[in-house]
Amino acid sequence: QVQLVESGGGLVQAGGSLRLSCAASGSIKSINAMGWYRQAPGKARELVAVIINDGSTNYADSVKGRFTISRDNARNTVYLQMDSLKPEDTTVYYCYLRGIVGSLWSVYWGQGTQVAVSS
Repeated sequence: QVQLVESGGGLVQAGGSLRLSCAASGSIKSINAMGWYRQAPGKARELVAVIINDGSTNYADSVKGRFTISRDNARNTVYLQMDSLKPEDTTVYYCYLRGIVGSLWSVYWGQGTQVAVSS
């Protein structure tokens, strides 16, 4: 079983910063990718940022230049530094992990953390 524990969400004014963290624990043999998605009410979940084992990253166009994803492999933890936040960044952010658990590739999600940006 794999658990993803998120932290760091909250309320901030436009232009401010927040840092999200997500720590993975459990019977994980290998992690291929970790990242963040977000989902607004009534909308599909969308990729925010992902970091692959080789260190390569991918960002949504809407956050490029403002958000930075990083990972501490020793702690199985992924971070999302969010700067220059905008009101449209307000929503629930979900941590994501793709890896091998047992003998199968699997995808896991965190419980979600709320980010609210006031104008």
